[in-house]
Amino acid sequence: MKKIILYISFLFLVIKVSAQQDPEYTHYMYNMNIVNPAYATGTQAMLDLGILYRSQWAGAIGAPKTFNFFGHTALSKKVEMGLSIISDDIGDGALKEDNFNADFAYVLDVSSKAKLSFGLKAGFTSFKTNFNGFQFESGDSSTDEAFSDNRNTIFPNIGVGAYYFTDNYYLGLSAPSLFSSKHIEERAGINAFGSEQIHMFFTGGYVFNLSDTFKLKPAFMTKIVPGSAVSLDLSANVLFNEKFELGAAYRWNDAVSALMSIKVSPSINVGYAYDYTTSNFGQFNSGTHEVFVLFNLDLLGKGYDKSPRFF
Repeated sequence: MKKIILYISFLFLVIKVSAQQDPEYTHYMYNMNIVNPAYATGTQAMLDLGILYRSQWAGAIGAPKTFNFFGHTALSKKVEMGLSIISDDIGDGALKEDNFNADFAYVLDVSSKAKLSFGLKAGFTSFKTNFNGFQFESGDSSTDEAFSDNRNTIFPNIGVGAYYFTDNYYLGLSAPSLFSSKHIEERAGINAFGSEQIHMFFTGGYVFNLSDTFKLKPAFMTKIVPGSAVSLDLSANVLFNEKFELGAAYRWNDAVSALMSIKVSPSINVGYAYDYTTSNFGQFNSGTHEVFVLFNLDLLGKGYDKSPRFF
């Protein structure tokens, strides 16, 4: 396997500067329990499952690729449980991070229409590096010490969150990982890199009933990472006939996006998003592709009468 060290290093630098140590998502509103363990639906006997694949910066050598699997269900009126698997690959195997987490949410009734849940996330992260066969762009065969040692390490994870929601809107605040760690520790003559910082997320969304046919669904996600600029995602989707959804999104100083989803059956929803990079890194890639499939399964088999999953 031959990779260009300088190019991969540049990718790492871009990821660090843009605060994207955790993967980014354009369909964050349908991927909520990944970032917030307190995410709840308040609907019993329904099992929500989803898969998401994101190919970031298509055409760039070693660009990030992310695969998610997540599930969520209400065990009672007050207790909801979830799980998630996140596989993030940078450099076609050069850096691979797999996250396995379980979520617990306790839901309180604030009023007849509003609920507030508190959540806990627990699990572990498998972190691997594989720099075998790397080459400098110049053809220099000398080995950079920072890339001379492959790592295979497991880190524990604990996260927390809060989630306030009604039938029409939600607000969430979370830190899905409370641990800061250095994936590649400092050694003599080498500055440590790959350190994991605590990510905090503030999310929200609303469903406006424009008519019996159309609904407007604005949403936002703010990400705060120490030492980096605040990241802000804004989106607005229009839902037609509770089956077809089209929208647009903007990630501050980074990308503009087009979103769509289709309800192919009462229990299956599929979606796609394309991100066009507006930063200087746009000259090195042809955009980002993201697809998802959501399953809403009736565990008791009493018939599907639940409203479409608005968020």
